[in-house]
Amino acid sequence: MFKVPGTSNHTKLVELCLKFSAERKLFLASNRGPVEFRIGPNDHLHAQRGGGGLVTALSAACQHIELTWFASALGEGDRRAVYKAGGNKLNVPLIGPKTYLNLIISPRNVYHKYYNIFSNPLLWFLQHYMWNTPYTPNIDAKVYDAWENGYVKVNKAFADEIIAEAGKDSKPPIVLIHDYQLYLVAGYLRKAIPNAIIVHFTHIPWPAHSYWQLLPPHMRHAIMESMCSCDIVGLQTMRDVPNFMLTCEALLPDADINFRNHTITLNGHTTQVNAYPISVDVAGLEKLAKSAWIDSYRSKLKPLFGQKTIVRVDRTEPSKNIVRGFKAYDVMLSRHPELIGKVKFLAFLVPSRTRIKQYQRYNEEVLELVKLVNGKYGTDSWQPIVLFYENNYPQAIAALCLYDVLLVNAVIDGMNLVAKEGPIVNRRDGVLVLSESVGAYGQLKEGALAITPVDTECTAKKLYEALMMPSDERAKRANILQTQIKKEDLDHWMCSQFEDINALLTEQATPKAVQHQLLPVS
Repeated sequence: MFKVPGTSNHTKLVELCLKFSAERKLFLASNRGPVEFRIGPNDHLHAQRGGGGLVTALSAACQHIELTWFASALGEGDRRAVYKAGGNKLNVPLIGPKTYLNLIISPRNVYHKYYNIFSNPLLWFLQHYMWNTPYTPNIDAKVYDAWENGYVKVNKAFADEIIAEAGKDSKPPIVLIHDYQLYLVAGYLRKAIPNAIIVHFTHIPWPAHSYWQLLPPHMRHAIMESMCSCDIVGLQTMRDVPNFMLTCEALLPDADINFRNHTITLNGHTTQVNAYPISVDVAGLEKLAKSAWIDSYRSKLKPLFGQKTIVRVDRTEPSKNIVRGFKAYDVMLSRHPELIGKVKFLAFLVPSRTRIKQYQRYNEEVLELVKLVNGKYGTDSWQPIVLFYENNYPQAIAALCLYDVLLVNAVIDGMNLVAKEGPIVNRRDGVLVLSESVGAYGQLKEGALAITPVDTECTAKKLYEALMMPSDERAKRANILQTQIKKEDLDHWMCSQFEDINALLTEQATPKAVQHQLLPVS
């Protein structure tokens, strides 16, 4: 494995990029692209950079390498950009000087079936252990149709575009595929480009194999067989790795599973299963938190804060467990009436998948509970819960700077980056109250107060403990969190994957006879 001793994560990332970019073309596939094209005045198109860790991580790498990014055309602006380019790749210098975007246009009804019926909520709910809930989707004729005429078609369209682009170069590419919307792409690629290096990273949890058995056999088999066409399957945490391997063992009887080496061999091809916990751009966050932009939001928010303030920042979706968080706060106020009028709860909720009925119902449940709690304890001069319902990232960062307690109580999350953003930007030695079942818990547990997410009694007690914690203990925990997050930042996440890709490149370049000679003697 290629190492660069004594250098920062960012420096190492640059050197890794330069090392392997000369070997192969780099492709990336994700449902959402790095930019979104908007239609402005006079029908002028302008590109707006997308958010999220993936865009930020690749932006660093893209300053040094050429990357072709394949993504769905999501809105009318994206579609117009494709038509204007005449079907050619779009240059997106917002991300990097040699970054190109290949937007894939699916018919609207096909995309709806792929995204709004099959990917979300079905796969999302399955992988978040949320099947047996009031929001559970049923597998019916509509889902069968969405699989065949939505999910399969869009995945095939992605693969076809990647295969066509790969055909322009003599060497097979390195293909990075991201998330649950594109599970079938690797299988198509492996058949068409046998020597491509294919890495699939899943951002959400990988559940126990028994959950995958809820899917019809032909669907789950196609997904797992395709995933085992990858060279590397990347997952968020080490708890996901055995779950993936046990799923392969249960659903692919012909697969050879090596639990010690974390490898799966199927049809003569071996797949490495690794954990790569995603993180945050520490330097970028620290710079943003010091900006005049964020400072203006802090000034606006300060009058809304109490003597002590609990903050949460989440997308409004059932897995985030927002309702139970408010119920725990209600319990805490009922047990400690001396806090009424002194402690406030500011919730910054981002609208999510608003066209899907399950999310619409959950949003209504959240709003009803906020109204109930505010009616129960509120006065003309004090409201216990202040709710923001908008997609306003700088405002959320400003709030994270000011919290006394940050509540992250998701039922389950692949990682949860709010739990990492908060401690980096917070200025008050704020305490993190963190669900044991989110991916970030494994890295942050020494500095956080642990909760069981469905236990509102436990959550209420931990919120009170966090609010009452002595200042020296708060400072100690805040330092532990910051040190851990800085050690394994976003560049570290990308480096870990690029190191393993470099190992594959070296292995492919080494003749089989030499590889045999290098095998350890048992």
